[in-house]
Amino acid sequence: MAKVFLVGAGPGDCELLTIKALKCIQKADVILYDRLVNKDILKYAKKECEKVYCGKLPKYHTMKQETINHFLVKYANMGKIVVRLKGGDPFVFGRGGEEAEALAINQIPFEIVPGVTSGIAASSYAGIPVTHRELSGSVAFVTGHRSNTEEDTIKWDALAKGIDTLVIYMGVSNLLFIKEMLIKYGKLPATPVAVIQWGTTMQQKTVTGTLENINELVQKKNITNPSIIIVGEVVSLRKNLSWYEEIGEEIKSQGEVLSI
Repeated sequence: MAKVFLVGAGPGDCELLTIKALKCIQKADVILYDRLVNKDILKYAKKECEKVYCGKLPKYHTMKQETINHFLVKYANMGKIVVRLKGGDPFVFGRGGEEAEALAINQIPFEIVPGVTSGIAASSYAGIPVTHRELSGSVAFVTGHRSNTEEDTIKWDALAKGIDTLVIYMGVSNLLFIKEMLIKYGKLPATPVAVIQWGTTMQQKTVTGTLENINELVQKKNITNPSIIIVGEVVSLRKNLSWYEEIGEEIKSQGEVLSI
């Protein structure tokens, strides 16, 4: 029976894929996958499974969202089991809600399979807990796609004053603007900040600083997308809790590969 599964592939490390996501991939007739999906995960699909790349780069879309929605409906109407495979979680800045709406409008049966979102996983792999009994009782996920040349609907005042930890997705290209908004609305310039590139993968790189100097440090270290930005006092815990990048160096030196 035709059905579409909107599946979160996790943040990069294959071992963070859920069992339910793996089962969906194994039975799929068609998989439409994004740029940030670890390609090793696709090896678990059936040999005859059709794989369609839907990847997007910042400011460049290989396939428009409307086209992706069309393909989901088209393949389902052909009687196929379809997996829409997304990095992280489909409902956390993954446009899964839009795709689910398109399926509902066209009366296509679907299921949502949550994935480990990069905002939680990357910070954990960097040794930064997003909540902490003494340092952070609140956390917010924020899109970093805005700039001062576009209409800005982000409530910077509430974020700067009311949230202990900010987890900012897709914000490296707008880091200077983000920094300026947070300081403008009340965050101290000395607030700790971390930027984590390619979190949970063998390429993970973490830069820490403060709101005052993080933009310069990121430029110096040539940090680009995909990256997660963490703002808050919890970043200071990385000094003692960092673990993965050290293990990663050992794994690379031994020639091992993380896999399912």
